[in-house]
Amino acid sequence: MSEVSVTINGRVYRMACDAGQEEHLTRLSKELDARIARLRDSFGEIGDTRLTVMAALMVADEVSEVRRRLRAAEQEIEGLNDARQAAVERIDANERALADVIESAAERIERIAQGLSGRGSSGVAIG
Repeated sequence: MSEVSVTINGRVYRMACDAGQEEHLTRLSKELDARIARLRDSFGEIGDTRLTVMAALMVADEVSEVRRRLRAAEQEIEGLNDARQAAVERIDANERALADVIESAAERIERIAQGLSGRGSSGVAIG
């Protein structure tokens, strides 16, 4: 575990984090500090706790919106995957049907060719 000192709303906090996460934690704390500063600029000195709660609610609202958008994207991806699978199945069915038609046509052509090869040049069957 590592420790990082972060400053939020003018106060320094020592925070523990996993090794390698120090920069990430520092960046998050700076973002939260900036939110609180913006709120203070908008509402004035309304109390540290209230500013912190308002900032936390703003972050929670953003997280909620991101989760909603993620669920919508996942559902869209699922729908696209279902549509893709249905298209693949239709293509396979069409390919099988086309192969059957070609095979049937080839059989008819073969029968006609055999019938023609059994006739003489006068068109009369030799036999």
